[in-house]
Amino acid sequence: MTTVRRLGVALALLAALVLAGCEQAVIGGPKTGDVQTVDASGKPTGELTISNWPLYIDKQTIGDFEDETGVTVKYIEDVNDNAEFFGKVQPQLDQGESGGRSIFVVTDWMANKMHNLGYLQDFDQEAVKPAMDNLVPSLQSPSFDPDRSFSLPWQSGMTGLVVNTAEAPDVKSVNDLFDPQYKGQVEMLTEMRDTVPLVMKADGVDPTTATKQDWLDAIDKIKEASDSGQIRKFTGNNYTNDLANGDAVAVIGWSGDAIQLQADNPDIKFVMPEQGCMIWSDNMVIPVGAPNPTAAYAWMNYVYEPKNQAQITDYNFYFSPVTGVKEILQKSDPQAAKSPLIFPTDEYTKNCTTQVDPPGSDQDVADVEQAFQAVVTG
Repeated sequence: MTTVRRLGVALALLAALVLAGCEQAVIGGPKTGDVQTVDASGKPTGELTISNWPLYIDKQTIGDFEDETGVTVKYIEDVNDNAEFFGKVQPQLDQGESGGRSIFVVTDWMANKMHNLGYLQDFDQEAVKPAMDNLVPSLQSPSFDPDRSFSLPWQSGMTGLVVNTAEAPDVKSVNDLFDPQYKGQVEMLTEMRDTVPLVMKADGVDPTTATKQDWLDAIDKIKEASDSGQIRKFTGNNYTNDLANGDAVAVIGWSGDAIQLQADNPDIKFVMPEQGCMIWSDNMVIPVGAPNPTAAYAWMNYVYEPKNQAQITDYNFYFSPVTGVKEILQKSDPQAAKSPLIFPTDEYTKNCTTQVDPPGSDQDVADVEQAFQAVVTG
């Protein structure tokens, strides 16, 4: 796929919305695993292996980091879905091994889950201080990690509709995905905390106050659409292939992917659902058994230097978690800095909601997750 910018949103949104949303989120349960602090030792050397999502970094940053530090980076785009990735690495993590990885990038709720299970290590705060000093204030104290003890945002973004507007010009709401005219041509994410809340929002249910039954009712609606063939399939990040080849015309998807797809098809666009989007953050974490934590800290500090972060943001167009990026873009790419898709107005995001867990006990959450997985897996 041709490399182009990813759609995102800006620090203004982070300040106005993400902080407020994080305070509403109820994520995680009691800690069940022992957690250790991973110390840095000497200068970064050797090899650094990173697992991240696809289409999330420009083509220069890795090489620039290698030139500056002498560290060799093995950058793997093998996070397609949080649950899928967790299933792949959990057997290794259970044995105290990370599969050679020193950094994972996972979404808020999954970072919390892994930490609760003892699969992640706490940061050496002194080693990661340069990065922390550049973290935007609105992301410094999320409810799942109020001291940023073990997580550092890679980027944040929006979940809404990614639409081939030439083939599905009328798709404006998530409810339009249930329109029979698009039968077999729509897809939804396997990420429950994106898909189910968006379906609830489309039906006028606020995810932040939704009951367990509200979640189950939305899952029943999704199941009916899946059973009827209305929903073609459930996907992780790989829905981009189906939009690109025409197998799907409208999906629940992530904002930045729309911009990537526009390189080959300008009709594919991110459409803000009429009832609003979901907001999330993906986080860098250090797993147990990480072979090179010193290099991991060096990477975090490097990508949190504003000039380096601006280079990444100018590629993927998601929210940057680093202070000063907008000011740099105003000089290096004024058109990008002025884009309402990168720095949206409060009006644009007025109905958006930060990702939340289902309410209730751990068993309640498990019940909802099992109901959704039963639909996704058929």
